[in-house]
Amino acid sequence: MAEIYNLCKKFPSQESYGLTNQIQRAAVSIPSNIAEGMGRFSIKERVHFIEISYGSLMEVMCQLEVAELLHYITSEQLAIEEKSITEIAKMLIGLRRTMEDKMINNNV
Repeated sequence: MAEIYNLCKKFPSQESYGLTNQIQRAAVSIPSNIAEGMGRFSIKERVHFIEISYGSLMEVMCQLEVAELLHYITSEQLAIEEKSITEIAKMLIGLRRTMEDKMINNNV
């Protein structure tokens, strides 16, 4: 998430309330939704918040692609972030599977 904020610092000032804000909000919502989900008692709700987190991650990826098209970031910077996003996506998918296995084993 800190990487995203550092990248956004390089965006033009006219993007402060546009793309910059949108990327930062989506990036912050990833761990926030995981935390909110883990604070729920229902495993079904936990899975739901993991799915929301995954959606926010995909939103960040899309917005970074737009930033690259607008030449706010380089293709190399995009590739670095894409690698991180892929790793985070794998972790979220694994966490979701773990929660789903708990639901199956607990007959929820």
